[in-house]
Amino acid sequence: MWRCGVSILKPNCYFHCKRNYLSLSKSNLTKHPITKYSNYSSLTMTTITESDVGILCFISNLPGFRGILKQRYSDFIVNEVDIEGNVVHLTSLDAPPEAFQEVETKISDQLNKNYASEIEKFRSLACEIDVDRLEAFINQITSGSEEDISPIVLSPDSDKSHRTAMHNFFKENLRFLVTDTVDGPDSSSKCIRVRLNSGNKNKGRNLNKRKRGDRPYDSRGSSHWPAHLGNFLRFHLFKENKDTQEALGLIGKMLGIQPRSFGFAGTKDKRSVSTQRVTVFKQYASRLAALNDRLIGIKVGDFCYVKDDLLLGQLLGNRFTIVLRGVVADSEDTIQASAESLGRHGFINYFGLQRFGSGSVPTHHIGATLLRGEWKAAASTILDPREGERNIISKAREYYKQTGDIDGTLKQLPRHLVAERAMLQCLKKSPGNYLQALKAIPRTLRMMYVHSYQSYLWNHAASVRVKKYGSREVVLGDLVYSKGDDAEKTEVLPPEHEDNSLEDAYDCGQLDEISGKDLPLEKNNLVKVITASDISTGNYTIEDVVLPMPGSRIIYPMNEVAEVYHDMAKKDGISLTESVHNIKEFSITSMTGSYRRVFQKPIDFQWDLLSYTDGNLALSETDIDKIAKTKPVNPVKEENPTNGTEGEESSNHLEQLESFEDEKKFSTDDNEVEVSREAEPPQVHSPPDLNSQEPQKALKLAFTLPASCYATMAIRELLKTSTSVAFHKTLNQ
Repeated sequence: MWRCGVSILKPNCYFHCKRNYLSLSKSNLTKHPITKYSNYSSLTMTTITESDVGILCFISNLPGFRGILKQRYSDFIVNEVDIEGNVVHLTSLDAPPEAFQEVETKISDQLNKNYASEIEKFRSLACEIDVDRLEAFINQITSGSEEDISPIVLSPDSDKSHRTAMHNFFKENLRFLVTDTVDGPDSSSKCIRVRLNSGNKNKGRNLNKRKRGDRPYDSRGSSHWPAHLGNFLRFHLFKENKDTQEALGLIGKMLGIQPRSFGFAGTKDKRSVSTQRVTVFKQYASRLAALNDRLIGIKVGDFCYVKDDLLLGQLLGNRFTIVLRGVVADSEDTIQASAESLGRHGFINYFGLQRFGSGSVPTHHIGATLLRGEWKAAASTILDPREGERNIISKAREYYKQTGDIDGTLKQLPRHLVAERAMLQCLKKSPGNYLQALKAIPRTLRMMYVHSYQSYLWNHAASVRVKKYGSREVVLGDLVYSKGDDAEKTEVLPPEHEDNSLEDAYDCGQLDEISGKDLPLEKNNLVKVITASDISTGNYTIEDVVLPMPGSRIIYPMNEVAEVYHDMAKKDGISLTESVHNIKEFSITSMTGSYRRVFQKPIDFQWDLLSYTDGNLALSETDIDKIAKTKPVNPVKEENPTNGTEGEESSNHLEQLESFEDEKKFSTDDNEVEVSREAEPPQVHSPPDLNSQEPQKALKLAFTLPASCYATMAIRELLKTSTSVAFHKTLNQ
């Protein structure tokens, strides 16, 4: 039975921080010299901790207790809340009835034709080998073979005008086939690839591109799309232990389309079970539904055709269902008091550790280097060897550092290291042009470095705000979302994607556990500085307090909190008011800036204390579990406890990924080897034996948060312990 938390009472709470302001004001970056003479590639730290990125305080002074986060993937369930406030669930795996006889008839008519005359025409353009390849390819198609029709690749051709003539031949004479150009065996040649058009049930594609804004869709094979359907298929994506780009990359690979064809509102945490809305350009529901038996850790369903696709930020938030296992506390009263306090008072709205990467080189370090204009140092930091990575990656990095052989390094470097590969390919064309190499990184990914540094300053400022002024009431000089026609107002901009084109949104995995813009209702809010009159009237509460993400169009608080931004940036060799270079995207003074709430209450908060004996049994019901009650479905996968490491890929899935050309994840996500320096958990009792059959306690929580808020920061307030992967791994040992 759920117990509901009260969220309408005014906070009446205490605060405490790990360190005082003197130690807090010393930039954590200064633990390693970060002036313009430093080079981050020499850093030896193997991981970051919460205190490194300014996560220092709690709202309440209630004692914490032991609890294991994400022992199983189903212990962390995320359901997107769409722009209309609906919680997104997977309820059906079936495709709706579809009748596309017109398209199929056209294709069938073409396939029943004899193509001897077309092959003779082709002979005047191509060599005999390619003529034989094409003839055999057409015969395979027209024979009605049920085997997969694999594309053919014609002989290398360095003459662009001749390749154009070849493409035109297929367009004019063999419209059931589509062509594109791929790299040849050497750098000076290209090859034409020939495929079956997807107008029938087989995979295929054409060269047409549809554009939304500046981002082209991959619309191959959609030239016969029925006029009565919307151009986009919307579906619900259910995934387990997959990040959003990874899941869509695998689906795209199976459909034969590029990742740019998909649209989604926000990325969801990989180490979870999540459901979200996705759109794809001109694809039939039946094709996607047919993938459910082949996909591992992924299901798709709830299909419908719509006019518009999804854009990043088109969501209100996310609904979380979280189970903390192996709970040990002084008493159940301690757990109850902590849960009720979280529901009433909320938590400090820190950017979580995910914002700063999981590798040995934190993203805010790279961001600081970029803001100082140290292009070579930034490039070296991204490319150089680093601790804790898999052996194949370490060897590739070391090989490049020792030899400078770009071609040899690219052969060794895994494809998911998008930033590194993009830089190396650029350096191959423009040796020594490190700025150009950095700009070759997909925009969304390279901007995350700078945004990470902004988040680093924000976290420290939030800790100082709590340390100096508490979390009970507004104080003179605070910034708040304004009410009425107050003066000194400035527009509030979306905090997660300011100055950030969405054109490359599919090119990388977000660092965030949950990404997206703030609630649309807050976009047009204004901010003002709290005055003595505001305090006397009591018009503003602690929930209205915001802090800025540095930029050119924000204002800072008119109290001591403002000093934190400038002092820490100065220690890092960065000015928040002047730029040392003219590269706008790597300059805070050229960025708009934004605001973020300092305190956040969970919405529709519920909790329950459970007892269990078998740690292998799920304590939460996923969408697939609910579907299985009414209709048998193939299981997503056999789930195993993660032992705090939050997931190992199955060998089958790894094989899929290794052949996946377009899989793109942020490079530091590959490293999950951490050595925690966080505080020890409350020593209330010895940890439970997770494999024993003795009764154990679990705390189950359900709540909604606005987009861009971190559920792990709510859990941190509850447990009073670190949320790092490494820390929770130790609780399983």
